[in-house]
Amino acid sequence: MPGANLTRVEAEERAGIVSSPIHYAVELDLTKGPKTFGSRTTLRFDATPGVETFLDIIADRITAITFNGEPIGPAAAYEDNRIALKNLHEHNEVIVEALCRYSNTGEGLHRSVDPSDGNVYLYSQFEVPDARRVYAVFDQPDIKAVFYFTMLAPESWIVTSNMPVASCEATQGATAEGTLGDHAIEGIKRWVFEPTPIMSSYLTAICAGPYAQWHTEYANEDGRTVPMAMYCRQALKDALGKDTDYLFDITKKGFAFYAKTWGVPYPYAKFDQIYVPEYNAGAMENIGMVTIRDSYLFESKVSDALVERRVVTVLHELAHMWFGDLVTMKWWNDLWLNESFAEFMSTLATAEATEWHDSWATFTSGEKSWALNQDQLSTTHPIVAPINDLHDTEVNFDGITYAKGASVLKQLVAYVGREQFFTGINSYLTKHQYGNATLADLLTELEAASGRDLKAWSAQWLEQAGINTIAAEVETAADGTITAMTLRQSAPDEHPVLRAHRLAIGFYDVDNADNAGDSADGGTDDGGTIVRTDRFELDVDGESTEIPQVVGRKRPAFILVNDDDLTYTKLRFDADSLEFAAENLYRFDDALARATIWLSLWDMTRDAEFPAERFADLSLKMLATEHESTTFRYALATLRTTVMHYVAAARADEAAQHAAARLWQLAHDAQPGSDEQFQLVSAYLGYGTEGDVEFATNVQGLLDGSVTLDGLEIDNNLRWAVIHALAVANLIDEAGIDAELAKRDTTENREFAYGARAAHSTPEAKNWAWDQALDNDTLTNSQLEEVIRGFAQANAELAEPYIDRYFQTVDWIWKHKTFHMAENLIGGLYPFYADPAKLVSGGTRWLETHADADRALRHMISANVEASQRTLNVRKYNESL
Repeated sequence: MPGANLTRVEAEERAGIVSSPIHYAVELDLTKGPKTFGSRTTLRFDATPGVETFLDIIADRITAITFNGEPIGPAAAYEDNRIALKNLHEHNEVIVEALCRYSNTGEGLHRSVDPSDGNVYLYSQFEVPDARRVYAVFDQPDIKAVFYFTMLAPESWIVTSNMPVASCEATQGATAEGTLGDHAIEGIKRWVFEPTPIMSSYLTAICAGPYAQWHTEYANEDGRTVPMAMYCRQALKDALGKDTDYLFDITKKGFAFYAKTWGVPYPYAKFDQIYVPEYNAGAMENIGMVTIRDSYLFESKVSDALVERRVVTVLHELAHMWFGDLVTMKWWNDLWLNESFAEFMSTLATAEATEWHDSWATFTSGEKSWALNQDQLSTTHPIVAPINDLHDTEVNFDGITYAKGASVLKQLVAYVGREQFFTGINSYLTKHQYGNATLADLLTELEAASGRDLKAWSAQWLEQAGINTIAAEVETAADGTITAMTLRQSAPDEHPVLRAHRLAIGFYDVDNADNAGDSADGGTDDGGTIVRTDRFELDVDGESTEIPQVVGRKRPAFILVNDDDLTYTKLRFDADSLEFAAENLYRFDDALARATIWLSLWDMTRDAEFPAERFADLSLKMLATEHESTTFRYALATLRTTVMHYVAAARADEAAQHAAARLWQLAHDAQPGSDEQFQLVSAYLGYGTEGDVEFATNVQGLLDGSVTLDGLEIDNNLRWAVIHALAVANLIDEAGIDAELAKRDTTENREFAYGARAAHSTPEAKNWAWDQALDNDTLTNSQLEEVIRGFAQANAELAEPYIDRYFQTVDWIWKHKTFHMAENLIGGLYPFYADPAKLVSGGTRWLETHADADRALRHMISANVEASQRTLNVRKYNESL
């Protein structure tokens, strides 16, 4: 891992030494061949005279350093990825010339070669501290500057950056070393870009290559015309070309929604969206030039959940142009100000400005379930996390920072009022534009707009870790009238904070009034859908809250605490409501209500409070009628986890076979060509085992065409999913996989082929995958992900030998791999299917003997081990039933 782990103290000291105006002139030579590129940075800044500071840069070689007109020896000044600057003047100039290295890990300046046509594509990814991989820089968010970028590139390429192009001219006399991909360099152009506004270094960006391109413009609310563009690899131009009008339209709806909601028009000169290969994240909010993983370009059929996720991602990154880019956190402890806000706003915009009106149900099923999972680990942290150094930052791109934070912001809007909330946001953006701000700055504006004292609210919600549970108790008279209702709030012993909640209580009954009474006892009357008949909004605080609003009313079939999912909490329904939901969840007409109830039932299953097999059965029943795609997707995922990990060991095989058979039948019963049919078939492919004759017949039939489902097309990606399933069941060999790849050798299909080879259920295949993952440095990050995914699909017998190997290897991984690669390896190579008791024992020993290991590493190991401990706990509960 790169050295010079910048601490918060160092960052504060450096920010106190250097001051505006700060200007960077960055010149990059992208014509030097496939391994390295030239970097020349001229930096001008003011500083406190006589003191010293340092620049950040990660380079293969520093060739020259000039400091205030004097050359200084790189050997003396450059150490641990830092250049020491001693005896600063009031006005300073530093020139650093270096040879830097392209990455294949998605960090710094990533270089990808498309095997289908030999084209080379470059893109940058600089969050958190990786601008230093490309140029010399004060790489921290609160030292903002103006950047001037110039780049040399092959004449057949286009080059983009944060700002529009100022000039692009052929260059005489430049020398290219070697070739780029399969193409020799015939000529070189110099690209010069307009100076940026004042901005943070991690938001600068560079993309270069023969990208396909589309253009339009937006009539901005401030009267300007904003150029818009989209780019992708040539190999994917048809996939993006069919969607450009839709994606431009979604983006323009986002521009209008945010400008209206916040009262601040889009602030930058242009807005590009570049779909790039082999990307670690979903996307990155570089100012004026968002990079997005090109798996969001769909050559093959995908679930509606993924189509909607693309919309949310586009609007998430657009929201960052204001919140994160225009106003930036001062230090990484306020990362949540960026991510939680963008996640909340993108969901709101998706629900209110696009056709995806059930986006809050999507959020509950997907993002919020992620948050609840991570918030119940020992590694949980406050939304405003303590960030002492960059390593601390790395582990906080998680479900707390994104999903819990967004859920808590939804609660804050309910608490202060929507109009007041956005009035405060307008003041915050206006007052701090082009600068840095803190949580305190945000709360000041929200307090002024709402009249609420938010210090206590912040202390409860943002500065304390953990999640509450709200349980409902209902007393009913013989005639069905409610005589009392109490909400009891509790907190885990590790985080004993009770919070003030603004929430709603919903009454739900069968639509046909004649059936409502028959269903209230938990029966399975199929006489109608279940609809909300009444709703009460109120404040809940402390251990016990009485609900007088419902006293004297007839008890409905179901009482939903946290109706509309306004607050962030675990839910426990009263006994009658729980029984009714378990039998009738599929009949609720509202997608958000179903998602909220389903998440609570899943949470109870994970907490060993609800039988695993009953949860599997209600999930299968729900899948027969559910049409909200993300809820459908997560129901399939939780079903698999339940039957593979949580059912009592003696009944697990039977439960898995039952689930697989039912999924296959549901796929046949589904609407031909529907999203549900596609998801059901895709899920079924994950249930194969060696020797399962029925599975072999079905899946081999899908591949050779002897088994068909009306409306189901076996396109490229689904074909590879079938091949992967055959590999798991040892029904296709390496030669078969190679032959399939030879039919269409693309970036994506090479990744699929790696995954299929690793998925073979043999000791030899798992050993190959393990060695490839750890030792093959030529693998791209995406190829590595597929190898890891294939390795992970191992039964207990195949996984068992890797328990000791895993704990013996994690230290080496942490020492020798970049953070993102280490994160993938430590998470993905953990042998989850091995005996959970042995995994817990091995993990506990490792944690006991590595008390001084980096917090990020311990965080990863702890999360894995606690998942195994949960498996043990839940299995034990189910064995007792």
